[in-house]
Amino acid sequence: MAAPGNSTSVKVVVTGPFAAGKTTFISALSELQLFSSEQPVSDGSRAVKGMTTVSMDWGKITFQLEGDEIVLYLFGTPGQERFDFMWDVLARGMLGFIVMVDVTREESLDEARKILEYFKGLAEVPFVVAANRATGDEGAIEAVRKSLGLKGDEVVVPCEAVSRQSAKDVLLALLYAVLAMLDESAPAAAAT
Repeated sequence: MAAPGNSTSVKVVVTGPFAAGKTTFISALSELQLFSSEQPVSDGSRAVKGMTTVSMDWGKITFQLEGDEIVLYLFGTPGQERFDFMWDVLARGMLGFIVMVDVTREESLDEARKILEYFKGLAEVPFVVAANRATGDEGAIEAVRKSLGLKGDEVVVPCEAVSRQSAKDVLLALLYAVLAMLDESAPAAAAT
């Protein structure tokens, strides 16, 4: 980390299926007005929701850590497959990623597994799964774990995307995963 009083910025990607809650999640966290590229849905998905992200959502959250300013830039991916060309672009340089799933939509879980595997192939960075609309529902969390084929140490966080505190809890889980990865790599770096 830089000398005290400095500013460090990092990129976090929020990805997941169409209508999982990505735009709402970033909007709940961002200290700036959300930049969103939402447009009216032009295919059969209109029954699920009327708007869709076509390139990205963007938000920012800043916090202090030991006298340093940490700026997290949040990049939300489009959820529809026809816009998946943006995934590679948005993933470049990411510190980690969050996969949003809407536990009330079974097709969300099916799509999320493919998206998770794709992002895991892009970069070896930490991730967490945000189980939107699963607060207080352990059965839903277990269904997400099973559906996504998660290992025991891979984290699923119950979430209500509309709640700033709930969104912060997800973000903190990701940051803890990043710190754990850094702790694991520190002894290896010291040995070389």
